[in-house]
Amino acid sequence: MPDAIVLLKNDHKTVEKLFKQFEKLGDGAHKTKRDVVDKIIEELSIHAAIEEQHFYPTIREKAPDIADDVLEGLEEHHIVKWTLSELKGMSPQAERFDAKVTVLIEMVRHHVEEEEGEMFPKVREAMGRKDLQALGETMEKAKVISPKQPHPKAPDTPPGNLVAGPTAAAADGAKSVAKKGFRKAIGRK
Repeated sequence: MPDAIVLLKNDHKTVEKLFKQFEKLGDGAHKTKRDVVDKIIEELSIHAAIEEQHFYPTIREKAPDIADDVLEGLEEHHIVKWTLSELKGMSPQAERFDAKVTVLIEMVRHHVEEEEGEMFPKVREAMGRKDLQALGETMEKAKVISPKQPHPKAPDTPPGNLVAGPTAAAADGAKSVAKKGFRKAIGRK
């Protein structure tokens, strides 16, 4: 099982692959763009949840000197989640869809650069291997019960996010099942 930092870096790589996939798509690839953006929304929603519920609170406790970095990360998450929620309801044929995805990609790349270049080395120095391993295990398990959609109005710090996250994930799951059932009932996939 990867430690917390390796797990987050793996998430970053997954999202970067999706970004590159989106950037290669042509103007008429509306269905594929929708599919890729939906996957980006899911990946970033899960990633933000595990960082906010487990990683950020732990590093604020173990490395209080980087609290400002954590607060900046939370604000970046907040803006990303609002953008994701706008993209979720936007047609890929909308005039601003590609522009909004491009801005999202730029914001996330900046966030990743700061985390990997500045925050993660400080965290690795402040926490031991065992603590990072244990945190990684907790975060990996938390992915299963994390929201798959953005919830920008939900709390992003404990204790509120520890209740809101799993509750939102359950609601996301119920909506997904209902949507699939509706599509099946009307003969669409």
